[in-house]
Amino acid sequence: MSFKNKVVLVTGASSGIGAAIALKFAEEGANVAIVGRNEDKLKNVAENIAKVGNKPLVIVADMTKDNDVQRIVNDTLQQFGKIDVLVNNAGVVKYIDITDENAMKEYDSVITTNLRSVVYLTHLTSKYIIETRGNIINISSVAGQSVWKNAFAYCTSKAGLDHFSRAIALDLAPKGVRVNTISPGPVKSDIIENMGLKGEAATALLDGVIQKTALKRISDSVEIAQLTLFLASDRAVGITGSTYVTDNGFMLGGN
Repeated sequence: MSFKNKVVLVTGASSGIGAAIALKFAEEGANVAIVGRNEDKLKNVAENIAKVGNKPLVIVADMTKDNDVQRIVNDTLQQFGKIDVLVNNAGVVKYIDITDENAMKEYDSVITTNLRSVVYLTHLTSKYIIETRGNIINISSVAGQSVWKNAFAYCTSKAGLDHFSRAIALDLAPKGVRVNTISPGPVKSDIIENMGLKGEAATALLDGVIQKTALKRISDSVEIAQLTLFLASDRAVGITGSTYVTDNGFMLGGN
C-alpha cells in the first residue's frame, strides 16, 4: 500500500490520531504536511516521521482562523506542488449544558473548529485534489450518530461533518475524487489530558469507557491510521460517501 510521491495534508497532527496518521503515511513513502497549534508537539511528531520517511512540512496554524487555513494550503503547495490526500482530523471536545449562559459561545467555538474549518479547508484544496484525482478522509466520531450528555455542540458538529462528507462525495465523484469518513469510538490519546483530567481521575474515566465497549477494549491511534491509509489507497477504489465506525462495539449499548 505504497504512497510514494503522494502528498498528504493532515490537520490536528500534533498528537494522537493525527500524529499516527501522518507517521503511517510517511512510512509508506508519502510527503506529509502536518498541521497543529502546538509547535513543540509538532516538532516531536516531525522528528518521529523523519526517522521512518521523508522530512515533513511543519505548519503551525489555528484552524479557526481563515488566514491560517489559507496559509496551510499555500505552504503545502509551495513545498510540494500538489495535494493528493486531505485528512481533516483537527477537532475539539467541549461539554456544556444547553441552559448554560455560555452555551452559544462554546457552541460557536466547537462548530468553527470541528465543522466550518473542515468545510473551508476542503473548499480551498478541492481543486488541487481534483487535479490529482485524490481523496479526502474526514475523521468524525460516533458522537455524530449518537448523543452524549452535555455534548450537544460536539454531537451536532460531528453529525454535520458526516453529512457534509456525503454531500461533497456526491459532488466530487464525477471529478474522480473519493470522500469518506471514519468515526472512531474511544481512542487512547491525550484527549483525556486535554479535558483537564490526570492521574486517578483519568484512569477511572478510561476504565469506565472500556467497560462500555462490547469488546472491553479501546483502540490505539494506529488502528485509526491503518484504516485511513486503506481508504486513501487504490484498494478502496470503489468506496466513497461511506462512514466507517471503529468503536469496539461502543455503540452497541450492550453493557
